[in-house]
Amino acid sequence: MRSNLIVCLVASVFLTSPVKADVTVIKVAHIIVDASKPVLGAGIIVVRDGKIIAVGNTMPALKPNEPVKTIDLGSRTAMPGFIDSHVHLSSDPGTPWYMESVLSDPYQTAIGTKNALLTVKAGFTTVRDVGSQADVGFALRDAINNGVIVGPRMLSSGPAISIIGGHGDTSGFRREVNDALSAGNHNTCTGADQCAARVREAARAGADVIKITATGGVLSSQSRGLDQHFTDAELRSIVSTATTLGLKVAAHAHGARGIESAARAGVASIEHGTFADDAALKVMKVNGTYMVPTLMASTGLNDRVGKGIYLPQVEAKARAALAIWGKALAKASQMGIPIAFGTDSGVFEHGRNGEEFALMVSKGGMSPRAAIASATTVAAKLLGLDREIGTLEVGKSADIVAVDADPLADIHTLEHPAFVMARGSIIVTP
Repeated sequence: MRSNLIVCLVASVFLTSPVKADVTVIKVAHIIVDASKPVLGAGIIVVRDGKIIAVGNTMPALKPNEPVKTIDLGSRTAMPGFIDSHVHLSSDPGTPWYMESVLSDPYQTAIGTKNALLTVKAGFTTVRDVGSQADVGFALRDAINNGVIVGPRMLSSGPAISIIGGHGDTSGFRREVNDALSAGNHNTCTGADQCAARVREAARAGADVIKITATGGVLSSQSRGLDQHFTDAELRSIVSTATTLGLKVAAHAHGARGIESAARAGVASIEHGTFADDAALKVMKVNGTYMVPTLMASTGLNDRVGKGIYLPQVEAKARAALAIWGKALAKASQMGIPIAFGTDSGVFEHGRNGEEFALMVSKGGMSPRAAIASATTVAAKLLGLDREIGTLEVGKSADIVAVDADPLADIHTLEHPAFVMARGSIIVTP
């Protein structure tokens, strides 16, 4: 029995560990170097030490006797690895709200390890995790970066900063249980000074981005509305403090006035933007605020409403969100507001992230090219990583995805990558 267990564990390591050669030459029929540029014909992508050293038809000079691995992807289309700007790797959909009082941080880290692998296999080579318990997100990020586990490049906010009693705060339990569960997060604030302190504490803890819940949330167990939570002064304090620390602010925001106030305060991105109206979108446009639409979150809601999974107050909010699914994105896209790809995975099953592309086209009115750009060049710029990822260029990270069909003609092909390379390591191969 013990020997069988060891064999299973060893097999598991080999099945999930990425493969990396000194030099990898990828031969492919079509190459999307940049979503805004014409598709290249047959060519090669050459990778060394996790970086791209050639793209096109010319083989670069190699070192004498340098080992080379060749991968022929045939008639497929290669493109930059996808970026999901809004994930929750340590959360799984359908988990009852009260399990917050049961699941430990180590357990949630284990859940995140599972989901990190599912996510990178789906072609998402970079993610921004915007909401996790205490140090869970940071632990996952560091474990991936240090090669301890397999997953996408990851930015983490840690716990979202919230008003007391708002979306992101612990609630629904006895007072002493609420206090005990929230004791390690230190993520709520009242007043400009305390909110500035929370931003500084998040930076000290290792946050790559500051996530705030600027409005109520659909999945909050309480009924606190879906509009503005922080005061204007608190929002300005959060943004100005983050800016002095070199950090951007991502604002969870559903209601129109909450979106407007957060955008006016200078947040980098509005996450969800569900009920954005013309006035809110105009402020976003003027301030250069990105929208991260997370349409797949509504897929998660749609899969679960009416089945007794949600509390009545959550059910009502979910139905209101579903009634206008994608409409704000359509308006924002028409106005020229930058759209960065994000899914809210964790509200739906991890690994389904690629389904967001088709929703952006069908419900948001975006072109396939624009949807691809949102998950490559646009998202890379929002995350401040455009010098490293987002296009297939010499010197950039070897984050490469290949799909069976032309994604500009069949957007659904992006849901099932045939090949995935993350930072030079082969994750999925035909």
